[in-house]
Amino acid sequence: MIQTDILIIGAGPVGLFTVFEAGLLKLRCHLVDSLGQAGGQLTEIYPKKPIYDIPGFPSVLAGELVENLMEQIAPFNPGFTLGERAERLEQVGEKMYRLTTSRGTVIQAPVICIAGGLGCFEPRKPPIPGIEQYEDSGVAYVIRDPEVYRDKRVLLAGGGDSALDWTIFLADVAKEVTLVHRRESFRGALDSVEKVHDLAQAGRVNLVTNAQAVGIVGNGAVEGITVKHKSGTEEVIAVDAFVPLFGLSPKLGPIAAWNLTIDKNAIEVDTKDYSTGVPGIYAIGDINTYPGKLKLILCGFHEGTLAVQSAFSYIYPDKKLSFKYTTVNGVQGLPKEEEASVTA
Repeated sequence: MIQTDILIIGAGPVGLFTVFEAGLLKLRCHLVDSLGQAGGQLTEIYPKKPIYDIPGFPSVLAGELVENLMEQIAPFNPGFTLGERAERLEQVGEKMYRLTTSRGTVIQAPVICIAGGLGCFEPRKPPIPGIEQYEDSGVAYVIRDPEVYRDKRVLLAGGGDSALDWTIFLADVAKEVTLVHRRESFRGALDSVEKVHDLAQAGRVNLVTNAQAVGIVGNGAVEGITVKHKSGTEEVIAVDAFVPLFGLSPKLGPIAAWNLTIDKNAIEVDTKDYSTGVPGIYAIGDINTYPGKLKLILCGFHEGTLAVQSAFSYIYPDKKLSFKYTTVNGVQGLPKEEEASVTA
């Protein structure tokens, strides 16, 4: 059985940065994530996507941000249990929780910090007959490596930030880029919308609005996409790849059964310290909700920082927490984690 001070469920950017803030307080962390590598959606879905709202970085690739976070927390030697889903949580003492993963790993800690992003998620698929048979031969619901589309004809569908951002990015990679959206207006950032329209006017992307992708043409591999316009007319656009980007369908999974207050697949928290109302359990990042919530990485960083300050006082109620700047104390690492010699 593994013992630690703070068990972080979710190894995305918010969970990783929380390790750093906890380490400054000499609190050891162990992270659990159902994905096989750290980084959450940044690594799994869009590692090559640029992010523009991280302080100090005019632009940073998602994968590069994860690498930097891993380097930043290295001195604190956190433990990782990856490729295993957090399943059963039980209280085994006045201030002690025991988590069992989907593969039977047991981790014990006085504090649980849920940083699970959207929870367990799966892509929303368009209702196109037979789309599953092309999922390994031209259809993808996420873009992990844009180089896959180098010099190819790509049709993207969607009207949110992901569809807009990848249209802009692939304009410099693919041979031909088409974006299909069922409306004229988009849900994404205004700056991205303007960039896509500018690319369309310059002839660098083909923008098709008031239309939907309704069929796939091909013999074992995608050769074209049938697009139905609002007028009722249909056309087949020849492509090599089809990427419908309709977002993710979030599911809390086993976390929903942990007696937390849930509102629309998110965990309600107190903004004083992002506690859940259950002593010793906090929720930070996209998985929580409160009035004025913004689902931004930088907001999650703030939430994790306040959560570990509260966690320190919860674990050590008799110790006085003295806040000091890292410019004064520097960063002092922790010894490597050791597995406890007790049985589950």
